[in-house]
Amino acid sequence: MESLSRFFWFCSGVHQQTLQKYPTEHQKYVGIGATIFFTALFATLSGGYAMYFVFKGDSFAVLFALFFGIIWGLAIFNMDRYIVSSINKSGSAFKQTLQALPRILLAVMIGLVISRPLELKIFDKEIRERLKVSYLNNQRSKIDTLNKTFQKKYDLEFRQLQQNSALRDSLMSGIQQDRKKLNFEVFGTKTEETSGQMGYGPYAKRKEAELQQRQRELDSVQSTVQKLQGFMDERKQFDGMRTEKLFTGKELDSLASIAGFADRNWALGRLSFNTDGTKDENTALAVTFIGLLFIFFECLPVFVKLMSATGPYDKAVKNLEDSQVYESDKEKEFEIAVTDGVQDTKIARVTAQRKQFWNDKTTPINDTMEDPAV
Repeated sequence: MESLSRFFWFCSGVHQQTLQKYPTEHQKYVGIGATIFFTALFATLSGGYAMYFVFKGDSFAVLFALFFGIIWGLAIFNMDRYIVSSINKSGSAFKQTLQALPRILLAVMIGLVISRPLELKIFDKEIRERLKVSYLNNQRSKIDTLNKTFQKKYDLEFRQLQQNSALRDSLMSGIQQDRKKLNFEVFGTKTEETSGQMGYGPYAKRKEAELQQRQRELDSVQSTVQKLQGFMDERKQFDGMRTEKLFTGKELDSLASIAGFADRNWALGRLSFNTDGTKDENTALAVTFIGLLFIFFECLPVFVKLMSATGPYDKAVKNLEDSQVYESDKEKEFEIAVTDGVQDTKIARVTAQRKQFWNDKTTPINDTMEDPAV
């Protein structure tokens, strides 16, 4: 337990030699250190999970995720440790709040970053279903777009096909009616257009000739329709329309399982809305509260430090810092004094040397020397 307590003290960023003198403060900083440690642990899981989706499909995806998760967790740990340890408890509550405000904002940003990948894991099943719907709608829209583009590109051929198909259907219907009337005439069925006498008479011969003529027309139109249909099929194959089809259930499952981080993040954002575009209040509240939970968890070390009363450890650290500042100031004064003394000595020595030099240079000539002009 002592080793664990020391580890959490390290996590809280305290001066352990000073803290050991005040047993009443031990548990407080164990709690702060444990909060920082578990925040970093969640950051490690979050970063590793996010990076796993970035490298998903690679044979080293797990190693990359593990490496990045550890690096990200250590970065968050170091940042939280600095944020908590840098809050000065010697000032007033208002001053402490102002001092902690930028750190709280930073903690909120860190909480948002940490919470998103974990939210993706929590709502994994719902995200997969939303991705399936999205992929299916996108494929359906793609096929519709291809069909519209194809029809616009071959509008003339489409109209010819429709006209000939309509003419073919009309000829087939007319031939069926005429064949029925011919049978009535041959077998003696009385109608408004038949004589009712059994046998192959002039009316029957005329109807048969008309049928043969219309059959030839139908064969010609049918041949045209087949040629146009063959041409359209070739064009569809050439334009890639034959290969485009709606995804099956297995294909949708496969696509959802290999979806990247961006797609999953988009799907998580869309969970707050129903498929018809209306707001899904229940899911939106669930996503929001989970995100707020992680944000609060990230801010918790700062809140704990702010809410804790100023204890003997805080005053001891303040006194230690003041004494170190005072010692540093005295060291500064000492160094300045020594530098000034050394400088004065240098100035005095150089001044004396220069005076001696000028005295020697200005010495008068000996009066006993003879004048050369005498």
